[in-house]
Amino acid sequence: MSWPAAAAAAGTPSANVSSAASSYAFAEDAQPVGGAKGPKDAERLEAGKTYRSSLPRDAKVYYRLDLEAASNAYVSVTAVPRAGSTLSIIDGISVSVTDDDNHSCSNERARFGAARSPHPITAWGARTTAPPKPVCRGAGIYYVVVERTGTADSSPGAWDLELTTTTEPPLKQAASTSPPTVWNSASPTPVSGAAKHRQGGAGFSRAATVGPGVWRADISPGQTLFYKVPVGWGQQPSATAELSSVSGTGHGYAVDALALTLYNPVRADVEDANVGYDGYDGRQKPASLAAVPAVDYTNRYAIPDKVNGMRFAGSYFLVVHLAAGVADKFGDGPFGLTLRVGVEGAAQEGPGYAGQSVPGNVFEVTAQDRGAAGEGGAAHADATMKAVAVGGIGAGTVVLVVLGVWTATARRRARAW
Repeated sequence: MSWPAAAAAAGTPSANVSSAASSYAFAEDAQPVGGAKGPKDAERLEAGKTYRSSLPRDAKVYYRLDLEAASNAYVSVTAVPRAGSTLSIIDGISVSVTDDDNHSCSNERARFGAARSPHPITAWGARTTAPPKPVCRGAGIYYVVVERTGTADSSPGAWDLELTTTTEPPLKQAASTSPPTVWNSASPTPVSGAAKHRQGGAGFSRAATVGPGVWRADISPGQTLFYKVPVGWGQQPSATAELSSVSGTGHGYAVDALALTLYNPVRADVEDANVGYDGYDGRQKPASLAAVPAVDYTNRYAIPDKVNGMRFAGSYFLVVHLAAGVADKFGDGPFGLTLRVGVEGAAQEGPGYAGQSVPGNVFEVTAQDRGAAGEGGAAHADATMKAVAVGGIGAGTVVLVVLGVWTATARRRARAW
């Protein structure tokens, strides 16, 4: 069976749409690294560097970390399936960190979700000293294990990987181990005002810097846009993504057409929102992130992801993806995207680190960062905003419907820290 016929039979987007819009821009300085079949042959990941690798079907791959005793270490893994890949709702990746005795330090999964649209997904792992664990203590060798999860029905080709490792130094003085008990959890009011054009980047390393305000861009089915937002200690970010309505003869429904995800400075996912697209009545409904707390060092001691992820200042990423399946119902686009970004509160002093992060300045907001955000930034930014590309809306009237249940279904996390 030809690819277009097979894709149609599986209910997945056509390859011509995906290939045109879904390419991921890997970091220009990414170094090649091979994933080993076991711990013995694992190659080292050095903090502060970005690596490029691949993940075969039905395989685990191992990488090595050499860690000192005091710092927290964070690893992010972005998986990029080939354009036109067949995916199921539960397909995704698992990222875990273990010590040399195979004790679990952390484990997380990321999934493609109900839209089954090929696009970059990111999971993270960590060896933390704050909060501490009964195991995974001390200096030594640790391992990062990456595995594909899901069903045997997905396409067999290997997925490309981008890996980063970041270390966070300990504090000069011990801090409270209790997270804030009260914070403003009311739904944020979307920012209003005249929109400025700012096209998102095609990867974390190419994220366009934006600050508080209204930003517009073009997005096509299968495309993912990345933005970064400087957020200081004590500040509370918010974001809403809106896809423009389309008038014409097209009609239908696209599940989880538009996805918006907030990632923290180490590319750990904090919160997300998904919106469906209904082509019958033309009403528009935005994808709005639920409220997250202001940045606080002690948030790391909380259990909910959207709280413990807000543990440090720096560039937060907004990633927007427009599902490839939108093209099947509404055309190839591009479609108008409006991003409303808010940052509440005055920046405060940090907790007082006893050293520097690797790479440097990850957990702070510099004057240069704020200047770039005020001007709309460039297409190369440290804080990444994942712009979810909802794509392929042709002639037709479109309405967005939130499918919160799919948000919970699409991503399951298991943390041991």
